Amino acid sequence: MNIKLMVFDVDGVLTDGKLFIGSDGEEYKAFHTQDGMGISLAHYTGIKTAIITGRKSDAVTKRANELHIDHIYQGIHDKVKVLKELKKDLGIEWEEICYIGDDINDIPILDVVGFPCAPNNAVAIVKEHVTYTAKANGGEGAVREIIDHILSAQENYDAIIQDYLARKVSMRQ
Repeated sequence: MNIKLMVFDVDGVLTDGKLFIGSDGEEYKAFHTQDGMGISLAHYTGIKTAIITGRKSDAVTKRANELHIDHIYQGIHDKVKVLKELKKDLGIEWEEICYIGDDINDIPILDVVGFPCAPNNAVAIVKEHVTYTAKANGGEGAVREIIDHILSAQENYDAIIQDYLARKVSMRQ
């Protein structure tokens, strides 16, 4: 496995899929901090990240910026078209891309990437199109689990953690 780009759907993957909309029309989403740490570890090893989602949300923009997600695409109906352009821009192959999705609108993109994944609570038909299904649900650490799986396959995971911790501690001093 040689993943160079991880692409995430949002609702049902980075969140549990629930939408909270206030009386003022503001949309609220809950993100899992362990997924955020996983994304930080992916970045630390040189893996680029992207969000390609069908909805538009200020909450997604804010969280993606906090996590330093490299590429953010919202309001996208043809996810494959966007990923083809991103793939071309980055000069990578389909086999070097992981996509994590949970519902039927993710099937076309899951079918073209090298490592298609889903959270445990993805709809059944999506699970038929993935190589790896996390034990965790979307918004409950599934992204972190998948990142840990990839890093364990590509790198010496324990060495990554030790180096990451050593550098983070030395940066604070």
